[in-house]
Amino acid sequence: SCDTREEVLIAESLTNPQVDAYGCKVIEGDWLSPYDNVRHVYPGGLDIDHMVPLKEAWDSGAYAWNSARRESYANDLSDGRPLIAVTNSVNRSKGDKDPSNWIPPNPAFLCTYLSNWIAIKKHWSLSMDQSEWGRIKNLLTSRCADTTIAPWGSGPAKYVATGGSSAPASSTTSTAPSGSDAGAGAGPGEIHPGSWCSPVGARGTYNGNSYVCSTTSATGTPYSGGRAHWRRG
Repeated sequence: SCDTREEVLIAESLTNPQVDAYGCKVIEGDWLSPYDNVRHVYPGGLDIDHMVPLKEAWDSGAYAWNSARRESYANDLSDGRPLIAVTNSVNRSKGDKDPSNWIPPNPAFLCTYLSNWIAIKKHWSLSMDQSEWGRIKNLLTSRCADTTIAPWGSGPAKYVATGGSSAPASSTTSTAPSGSDAGAGAGPGEIHPGSWCSPVGARGTYNGNSYVCSTTSATGTPYSGGRAHWRRG
């Protein structure tokens, strides 16, 4: 019963995500947004970006498609490149721009971004205008000369392109839901509901409610990555 957003979040989490089985809602995981090299624990800070935006696809040939093909493009999970989980503010700065007007602020992901863009346009038979192709060609020549493009469907829903540079799997920051604290290592004297904690089994109170430091939810579902969190108990 997962929708496309939840499918992408599940596929791209670097650890097994915590998923509410009733309605398939991803609650927590471990995502690296390659556009800005920012790590996220909670999905609220992430957008699922169409690598080649819907408007760009429309202008590049999708206007001539029937509705079924447009729907297939909008929800394409046949390869890890068309849809990608990224920091929402960075995705919104991209909007519907092509590489002539926008490239990722993380330079380590540039070559992968360009190769993925080309792969998607080729697979879906979408055209490139002169300014778009000119910028891509210049960047490939000057900064991504050794980049190659993997066959369609050949890799997992993470970083598929080979050659060039890819985003390093290093953590820079985490995003927590409004009103909670994602800081790790909080002890029994510092309780923030939902935040990471240690040691496991520690107990305390917050706003008159009892909390326990646990690696599982109240229903017994393990939290992603084996991390312990403060929960009611």
